[in-house]
Amino acid sequence: MRVRGLAALLLAMALGACSVPVAQGPDLGLPSGPRPQAEVAAQRFVNVVKVVKPVAERECRQHGNRRNCNFIIAVDDRPEQPVNAFQSIDASGRPVIVFTLSLIADVANEDELAFIMSHEAAHHILDHLSRQQVNAEAGAVILGSLARASGADITSVELATRIGATVGARNYSKDYELEADALGAQIAQRAGFDALRGALYFTRIPDPGDRFLGTHPPNASRMDVVRRSVAIGF
Repeated sequence: MRVRGLAALLLAMALGACSVPVAQGPDLGLPSGPRPQAEVAAQRFVNVVKVVKPVAERECRQHGNRRNCNFIIAVDDRPEQPVNAFQSIDASGRPVIVFTLSLIADVANEDELAFIMSHEAAHHILDHLSRQQVNAEAGAVILGSLARASGADITSVELATRIGATVGARNYSKDYELEADALGAQIAQRAGFDALRGALYFTRIPDPGDRFLGTHPPNASRMDVVRRSVAIGF
């Protein structure tokens, strides 16, 4: 799929939501049939955002925290970016969920896209970014202090501090992913999507396995968490 074409379509569809109706012109005899892949992917993204965003915001407000729940759903339209989605916070404190064009083009259906969007929203609702920052700071202090106590020079202490921050940030990252999978499954279900079908996206991507200090848990573990979350209901 041509991602530049997808970016243009996403922009056109967003602008189209504010357009006014115009008179229908004559039938020009253009061939009908399946829509181009880029158009299908763009429409899928717009549909999912429209449904999942308010459900995620409602879940965020009901979760008993004081964080900003006004999500921004953004698209990284740089065509060279890999398949990815992530959650961040903008300068004003609003949560931002970013999708690369390649991910939007890669999902097989709306359920997969809805599950991924709900998963990223769950990271914010569960305050994973702040918790990860605390873990990174703790790791940096501990390893840096040990290096200083051992008589290491400044360069070695700085290196130990950086390594400690990395280890600290990754220490609970797998747990955070599974927590986001569980809550994300419930958000997707509440929005009317099939979370189990959406989580099948894991079966189509490389399995990270259970590596030491890996940032993501094995795909099988993630599927198990989604199944349990859906079985519990909401």
